Amino acid sequence: MTASIPRVVELTSPFTRFAGRLLVGLGYEVVLVEPPEGDETRRELEGDAFAHWHAGKRSVTLDPAASPAGLRRLLSGADVLLDGTPDGMESVADGLDHLVHVRVTPFGLVGPRSGWQGTDLVVAALGGMLAQVGDPDGPPLHLPQDQAEHLAGVNAAIAVLLGLRARRRGPGQLIDVSAQACVAAALEAGALAHLHEDRVPPRPGRVHPLVPHGLFRAADGYVGGGLGGSPRMWDALLAWLCEEGAQADLAEPRWQDPVERKKHQDHVFKVVQDFVGTWPKAEFAERAQARKLPWAAVDLPPELTDNPQLAARKFFTKAGDRTDLGFPFAFPEGRRVASLTVPGRGADQALLDERRPAPPVGDGGSPGLPALDGVRVLDLTWVLAGPYCTKVLADHGADVIKVESVRRPDPTRFAPFMHLSRGDHTDPNTNGYFNEVNRNKRGIALDTRTEEGVAVLRELIASCDVLVENFSATVMTKLGLGYDELREINPGLVYVSMSGMGHTGPRAGWVSYADTVSASSGLTGLTGWGPDDVVGVIYGHGDIVAGLQAALATVAALEHRTETGRGQHIDLSQLEAITAHMGTSLLTSSRSPIGNTHPRWSPQGVYRCLGADRWLAVSVRSDEEWTALCDVIGRPELGVDDRLRTADGRRRERTLVDGVLGEWARSLPADMAAELLQARGIPAGAVQDGRDLVEHDPQLRARGFYVRREHPVAGAFLHEGVPIRLTGTPGSVRGPAPVLGADTDEVLREVAGFTPDRLRRLHEGGVLR
Repeated sequence: MTASIPRVVELTSPFTRFAGRLLVGLGYEVVLVEPPEGDETRRELEGDAFAHWHAGKRSVTLDPAASPAGLRRLLSGADVLLDGTPDGMESVADGLDHLVHVRVTPFGLVGPRSGWQGTDLVVAALGGMLAQVGDPDGPPLHLPQDQAEHLAGVNAAIAVLLGLRARRRGPGQLIDVSAQACVAAALEAGALAHLHEDRVPPRPGRVHPLVPHGLFRAADGYVGGGLGGSPRMWDALLAWLCEEGAQADLAEPRWQDPVERKKHQDHVFKVVQDFVGTWPKAEFAERAQARKLPWAAVDLPPELTDNPQLAARKFFTKAGDRTDLGFPFAFPEGRRVASLTVPGRGADQALLDERRPAPPVGDGGSPGLPALDGVRVLDLTWVLAGPYCTKVLADHGADVIKVESVRRPDPTRFAPFMHLSRGDHTDPNTNGYFNEVNRNKRGIALDTRTEEGVAVLRELIASCDVLVENFSATVMTKLGLGYDELREINPGLVYVSMSGMGHTGPRAGWVSYADTVSASSGLTGLTGWGPDDVVGVIYGHGDIVAGLQAALATVAALEHRTETGRGQHIDLSQLEAITAHMGTSLLTSSRSPIGNTHPRWSPQGVYRCLGADRWLAVSVRSDEEWTALCDVIGRPELGVDDRLRTADGRRRERTLVDGVLGEWARSLPADMAAELLQARGIPAGAVQDGRDLVEHDPQLRARGFYVRREHPVAGAFLHEGVPIRLTGTPGSVRGPAPVLGADTDEVLREVAGFTPDRLRRLHEGGVLR
């Protein structure tokens, strides 16, 4: 960064601490305000939890309730208040017009459940995540390492940067980040299947609900992968099976039809499983990748440091004397954070007496415009990870121009297994999957396989602020558009590449899907009930995480350009992005899934309720909450039972504890059970699926989360909303996704100055659609 490094004051919570960590990785000064006894993570995991979340930050000790004046002095010279406190610090921050105040809470600042207690499990349940993981005939399954908290954290970091950017035009503002909304916006097709096909898919077990991928047992563990997304991949896999004499009947002509393969996927997967099961996981993955097939070994966190790609790209960092996970991308201008200091409690107490001038505020010349208004983004992305990044940018005001190939448009327009629509599944403009992640964008169709098409692309690049692509590592270079060429065309360009493994390293050429990236990151291996019962995360969580981190990188690079005048290439690896969301797993050498339990709290779990496939998530964080829970379920004697007075005791008596809680839950609707527990301050919530989120959730409805917009071909439907609510410069769902090629002429006239004659010639030559 520059001399004007933003200062962020963090009042931490589980839903803000990842945001603070990410801001440290961006080079911001983050001041952690600890209570006099120190942050609670100093007492977790022998201090390893504190080292992970707070290394690189500065530390002051202060009780804001007892010394609001001390906190206000600190805020008077700060840029941002990252506020995870339950009740907020609006009264302390009042009148500090320069301050970007980001409130991060489990359920948001408005709505009937704004005061509800939330843990990662409970927010994941009420946000829809739990309903997407687990076996269809078993309980919903919690994703490990607090993925709901991580989603809230990266959204909060984006909110900080949007607030700082908006402050260049006007005052600071209050920003409301709801962790539940962050999860509800990150479900891939979780709610979209209901919105566009009136159906709720069952939990997928070990098989992806849309694409032909899943989790397979190897000789020494698991691998993730499948049939891929193109005829070439199926042909290559079949050729391998035939070479090894393992094809069974799959060489018969009927299996060349992808619809037939999907219809009888269980049989196809059984043949593939019989083959995979004879190989060690690492050898199978390497042989598959040599054939450009999307497979990866399912690694556990202790194996991450042996990953040659992560090691070659210097992903890991030192937190004190510990080797820890690094950051999702190198920033700025390719800098990697090699080491971070773990601050002592109150090591920077002198900051409380420092007289730092208030940061400048813009002149207010553009009131109410979204934070990224005036930013033009050239979007060369497709499917999910890249379009999710550019969706975030478009939601907050960027003019995003989606470029699709005339010969090969975005696969989600056509792929039959990803088409979500009540209408014609062959119409490229009706797919709800495509239309969700591409709303607020303009679209052009261009043949980039021709010299004229690449020339058109170059002229667009010259007039854009940002270029985002998620191709494999060599595609842009083959087009003559590597970063050196891009920089010649547009020296100030922010270029964000989002390949699976990154553009450098020994595995840069590996073929990656969201499930294979999750397999390599440790996430899949920790998702299950035990070492021999891994279920894995099958839906596109890794894609969405990569998209969010790419959006954060883009806004950070725009801020850096404003300060320095320089663009940069952010070589984001989707593997590094999701691995950075693995919390303390590397420091604790996590080796086995723990289901829905918690390493410290007890009980924590998911319990069957009244009704078909209805479940209740509950977290008991303290002995006092246990006593209150016993009163609610009508078993007060258990609250004073010596065996159950502590979390360790309740864990030893887990059969008894889960039995009485499960018996109580089975007699009640999940919502009613949650309300009874929440009335006593106990975190609890129903496990909600897509229909529940859209039709029944009172909190999302009060926040106006689902937004109806009219599409010119697909008609009117609800879109998932914007989880970051800026009070002064709000983002929004302004318009629908583009019809294929609908904006081609308008964009080229407006952005690149094309004349009618030139447009006509390019259309006649098949370069444009």
